[in-house]
Amino acid sequence: MNANTHMPLTLAVAQLNLTVGDLVGNADRIIGAIEQARAAGADLLLTPELALSGYPPEDLLLRPDFYRACARETQRIADAAGDMWVVLGHPAESGHARFNAASVLGGGRILTSYYKNLLPNYEVFDEERYFESGAAPCVFELKGLRVGLNICADVWEPGPAELARAAGAQLLLSLNASPYHMHKQAQRIQVLRDRVRETGLPVLYCNMVGGQDELVFDGGSFALDRDGRLGYQATSFEERVDILSFDGGRWTSEVRAAPRVLEAEVYEALKTGVRDYLGKNRFPGAIIGLSGGIDSALTLAVAVDALGADKVRAVMMPSPYTAQMSLDDSREMVRRLGVRYDEIPIEPAMQVFADLLEPQFAGLPADTTEENLQSRIRGMILMALSNKTGAIVLTTGNKSEMATGYATLYGDMAGGFAVLKDLYKTFVFRLSNWRNTVGAVIPQNIIDRPPSAELKPDQKDQDSLPPYEMLDAIIEAYMERDESPREIIAAGFPEAEVRRTVGMLKRNEYKRRQSPVGIRVTQRGFGKDWRYPITSRYQDEF
Repeated sequence: MNANTHMPLTLAVAQLNLTVGDLVGNADRIIGAIEQARAAGADLLLTPELALSGYPPEDLLLRPDFYRACARETQRIADAAGDMWVVLGHPAESGHARFNAASVLGGGRILTSYYKNLLPNYEVFDEERYFESGAAPCVFELKGLRVGLNICADVWEPGPAELARAAGAQLLLSLNASPYHMHKQAQRIQVLRDRVRETGLPVLYCNMVGGQDELVFDGGSFALDRDGRLGYQATSFEERVDILSFDGGRWTSEVRAAPRVLEAEVYEALKTGVRDYLGKNRFPGAIIGLSGGIDSALTLAVAVDALGADKVRAVMMPSPYTAQMSLDDSREMVRRLGVRYDEIPIEPAMQVFADLLEPQFAGLPADTTEENLQSRIRGMILMALSNKTGAIVLTTGNKSEMATGYATLYGDMAGGFAVLKDLYKTFVFRLSNWRNTVGAVIPQNIIDRPPSAELKPDQKDQDSLPPYEMLDAIIEAYMERDESPREIIAAGFPEAEVRRTVGMLKRNEYKRRQSPVGIRVTQRGFGKDWRYPITSRYQDEF
């Protein structure tokens, strides 16, 4: 029987928001999706990669008891599936070997299993630490159609999809836990079109959604006909169960979400990261230190949009160097958003520290030590409020600051979650302007005024940093594209600024190691995919 003569299929795609380690809760979510799919008359439900365990489980995968618990919940899902088939992503143990598996469940049992062939060990992935590679294809028959399975990285390179076709597959189902970064969806669709062109197999791609520590999964599940035509596109950043029909090699679906502009996409990623980090870790709310600057303003807007105004508290801690416009702009923004707002002047604490340290600093000129004390006083206040209320402090530093060390350790870096950690300063401005097109919550003066830490009179960021447009471009070239300083200079950047920027980036690795986890939205962030030594004497190529 060929693809044109099989009986029509109704397939359900479970684009689910799952929590690492919540095996019972994840199983309940999957069983809920089974019930939705059954009510819609689906023949089969497709779940994301490692749906049962959540992704990435990291060193939970080294625990034998974790696999035993996964096996119990897998059986519970199989029992709930009844006469409908479910393709479940889960960790599996066979003897002493452990696998990233996709099992076909039906009639209360596992009918067949596929083990992921290609284990990614790059960017944020380290699956070779935990799993053995599978080698065999998996093809099963459903209503006369032979269906093959692949798991995530298997479809990013030629090989596993061709093995499925060689084993007789007429349709390919792909389970994925593909984290978000800018422009990722277009890349996924192009990669799958390459597999379709090579194999002639239509494909259904199911991705998970939701935040997991620094990672955000955007969903964006989709289906391609055998000619590469997009027959289904799920709304991104939204948990959902979609129903599709497959007949004659073509997909039919009423779901065809339009792509978002980049700013809207990134903003949704930030909202998802904040909502799920706080929600999944059961924090009752968030505390943000306002400065009157653009970073804290954008952080506050994201937090309110993600959590609701009733779960967000803003604290302004003026010093003698805080401009009146900073106070006025902060007051106006919290009025627009309707959040709780407190002002706690730090001058009394500054004086206490000045008196306390005067004997130690005698004869020494004032320098960044006194500036950093202001930041650390603010950090202590925010952390005291956090301890007392249980709410988490959201830090406001951006990627440009994290790269150059333009942040105070145990000061403005103090907190539990870094919302803008992977956004360059130039994109912070871009995103703030976009957010105001949706609703003008950030006073325009905050966006227009030159950035300043306000730790001494008339201070501006550009007093000690290159212009942000230049700084961000140098950081991106060195960090995300691994270009050498020589190559960056050859591209037209001033040698002195390249030397200064790369030097700051390398010197401040010790700070980044102590910074809170933050949301990854670029192809390489200061997190799981940045692993440079703190102690290093490597000399770059100039």
